[in-house]
Amino acid sequence: MTADAGLLAQLLPYDPFDPAFISDPYPTYRKLREESPILRTPAGLWALTGFEDCSAVLRDPRFGWGDGATVADHFNTAEDGSVVRPFIFADPPEHTRIRTLVSKAFAARRVDRMRDRALELAHELVGAAAGGTADLMTAVAHPLPALLLGELMAVEPEHEPRFRQLTSDIARGLDPSFFLTPEEIAKRDNGRRELREYFATLVEARRGKPGDDLVSSLVAAEEAGDRLTEFEILVTCTLLLGAGYATTVNLIGNGMLALLRAPDQLEWLRANRDAIPGAVEEMMRFDAPVQVVSRTALAEAEIGGTTFQPGEQLMLLLGAANRDPALFENPEELRVARPASRNIAFGLGIHFCVGAPVARLAAQAAVTALLDHDLALAGEPGRVPNVVMRGLAELPVEIGG
Repeated sequence: MTADAGLLAQLLPYDPFDPAFISDPYPTYRKLREESPILRTPAGLWALTGFEDCSAVLRDPRFGWGDGATVADHFNTAEDGSVVRPFIFADPPEHTRIRTLVSKAFAARRVDRMRDRALELAHELVGAAAGGTADLMTAVAHPLPALLLGELMAVEPEHEPRFRQLTSDIARGLDPSFFLTPEEIAKRDNGRRELREYFATLVEARRGKPGDDLVSSLVAAEEAGDRLTEFEILVTCTLLLGAGYATTVNLIGNGMLALLRAPDQLEWLRANRDAIPGAVEEMMRFDAPVQVVSRTALAEAEIGGTTFQPGEQLMLLLGAANRDPALFENPEELRVARPASRNIAFGLGIHFCVGAPVARLAAQAAVTALLDHDLALAGEPGRVPNVVMRGLAELPVEIGG
């Protein structure tokens, strides 16, 4: 079992494992935002639901990760005893140093070169599932980002099935440990360890024979004479594959379910293919793949009329913020022609998701390929009971030939 009901009631202003909440958290978010957009739980955690408040915290250097227990879940210990935290869970200057080096390897032009390949893979996967009923998660949402990230990082195709399981275990482990069972914690830790061991052999090979892949670029990345240590490279590769994969899977699944439940929007998009990039942004806003991020007040700071003291923990409910009527007209409706919005599904500020271009690319390719076929829901979708992530376990769809 996960955390008991009493503990959950102390920590959170809602029960993340209530079946009704898992199915549709947005009525709860709306009620919280209307009654108290910034509230403190009995355990002393702050929950923020408004777009402007969440955005302000994400941009403000007085808020970061700090050194709390939640962040410690993501620490990685090398054989020599040194500890490395993934850069997305680090604060400046550590975050600045590692992200600068990673960004050199994760250049936008590298992702742009994958656009045609992403469409090719998406058409192959959808084509193989066409002509009957299929689980869209198994047929498209899982394999497409796995294949794309695998090619980006030069992972041999025979390893991809195993990596899908490992990355799923790691993604579940993005929830704080007190929300996880001992088995889930063990799977998370074993997944990280196995991926690091694999990437260690890949890094060694790339040092001797560099290629045109992300791992080679991470090995070669340099800034003012500084380079990533080998363990930093292994932790970064594990992070990019694990978190990047899960986020993209959820984006595709959530987005397609939203489209299938709004047939008029699906048909409009089918007739207006040039609007697909904007439609993917709307899908992210409507049902964000990452629902919650946390921050720690590093100094006294005032947001939205509330003063936070150093060390206090904040939960930014991105799913709620992205449906804030103060910013979005009729936010409870999916509108694929909605003008470009400032949704914060991938965060904001210095911690903006470095893998966002790959996730967007994969989702745009998946939607493009699926629109070539008649589509209809073929049953009730199943949800994965996560706290941080929001995704589908299965999505039965009738895909025309």
